[in-house]
Amino acid sequence: MIVLPSEKYPLLATDFYQILETSDVPGGTINIVTGSKDELMEVMAKHDDIDGIWYWGSKEMCKTIEYDASENMKRTWLNNGKYRDWMNDKHGMGQEFLRKGVEIKNIWVPYGE
Repeated sequence: MIVLPSEKYPLLATDFYQILETSDVPGGTINIVTGSKDELMEVMAKHDDIDGIWYWGSKEMCKTIEYDASENMKRTWLNNGKYRDWMNDKHGMGQEFLRKGVEIKNIWVPYGE
């Protein structure tokens, strides 16, 4: 997982990194990258080794991400510039997050004739 912390308060993420370092989470599971959100998202949308992007921001940047991610068939979940109230249970959790965050694959094994 690649996490982009707040541009305004990136030091909170570095404190979280210290918690990860002393926990049982394997190294490299969560990667924290600081910098300009929009600049980093453009690079990540084009990157072939990143499988999906969740982004909440401007409508213009959402359009850019969709275009860049389409070249390598990357999954995206974008807000298209719409407001999301993270303190509202309907916006901040629930079935939508489960559907976007989990991938289910079925393997059908034929047998008999």
